[in-house]
Amino acid sequence: MDANNRNKKKILNDPVYGFISIQDDLIFDLIEHRYFQRLRRIKQLGLTHLVYPGALHTRFHHAIGTMHLMHQAIEVLRSKGHEITRDEENGAQIAILLHDIGHGPYSHTLENSIVAEISHEELSLIFMERLNTEFSGALNTAIAIFNNDYPKHFLHQLVSSQLDMDRLDYLKRDSFFTGVSEGVINTDRIIKMLDMVDDELVVEAKGIYSVEKFIIARRLMYWQVYLHKTVLSAENMLMQVIRRARFLALNGEKLFTTDAFGMFLQNEIGKDDFIKNPSILETFGELDDFDVFASIKMWTKANDKVLSTLSQNLVNRQLFRNEIQNKHFSQELVTGLKQKTATLYGISPADADYFVFSDIARNSAYNPFNDRINILFRDGKVQDITEASDQLNIEILSKTVTKYFLCYPKQVAGL
Repeated sequence: MDANNRNKKKILNDPVYGFISIQDDLIFDLIEHRYFQRLRRIKQLGLTHLVYPGALHTRFHHAIGTMHLMHQAIEVLRSKGHEITRDEENGAQIAILLHDIGHGPYSHTLENSIVAEISHEELSLIFMERLNTEFSGALNTAIAIFNNDYPKHFLHQLVSSQLDMDRLDYLKRDSFFTGVSEGVINTDRIIKMLDMVDDELVVEAKGIYSVEKFIIARRLMYWQVYLHKTVLSAENMLMQVIRRARFLALNGEKLFTTDAFGMFLQNEIGKDDFIKNPSILETFGELDDFDVFASIKMWTKANDKVLSTLSQNLVNRQLFRNEIQNKHFSQELVTGLKQKTATLYGISPADADYFVFSDIARNSAYNPFNDRINILFRDGKVQDITEASDQLNIEILSKTVTKYFLCYPKQVAGL
């Protein structure tokens, strides 16, 4: 059968929402495209499955979920008298469907390790522009909404804001797959309470408690899942593996890699390179978790002791100890741990930097100085959630919390 004559009105069975309908031919073709299918091979939560074994869901799952929530939100807004054309609906659905298409292997974990000085949002836009060319301008509206260049600002807010379809899906989905019930939110209730005033999204006052729960759930999920100390240890170990492999590759060391991974490991590739050289984006469109982990498995036998040891630890889940506190770790402590690590592994003090490292973890559940979550009262008054809420903790949750962490091999602690 001719692909153009296929029935593209499909139904997917999602474990979180149940049946999800694909109602547009273009959306079906975008989902079928190799760029989007790659998201099946990129885990949503990086190495979080090393702590929560069920967290094996992918960016593909998440993207489909956000598209479903977008459809629901648009239907709710239409039911409240707001005009949204079919082209605008498709544009918003495509913008949210493709919002993460620029993610590389292991999602946020390797965002600045594989490619320098370019965010996944910027790469998503480059992918969307490439697809727009391939589909003869059919993504014009979606790109305008994604860039916040479309006249109806509220459509962009549904894609990217502090109460967007992205956050609603990832909190509910990540909670489901990790089993962390503190992250459970009522997406149906929140979406049904959406409205619009002066081209700005608002939430009807009846939904204020669901929004409070959403903000609290986001904070808890960050400390309990996204910034869990063992997850931080695993993800930072992965970054150290890539850092060491890149150092060796740039200095002429021959390492096993897949072809796609090799291009990015052996070269310093930045934003301009994607724009100037179309083949680079094509190669990035082939890169996924499997390229990286297959390479790391081979690196367990590398001649370089630093790379082989780090790779063995990660593959066999021999994760570093992670200490977290509210202030910087003393330089004396860090130096002492590096000296002990150098002795333990028989490596130089400089190479011990790959095994002992510190960084910062920040958690900001809600930022009223960015874009706001506005509550609409019956008398037409609109207030920010921090003003409208009678829960004192909302104001507290709007403050950024900073913690400091220090990772090092567990064996060092006994020396």
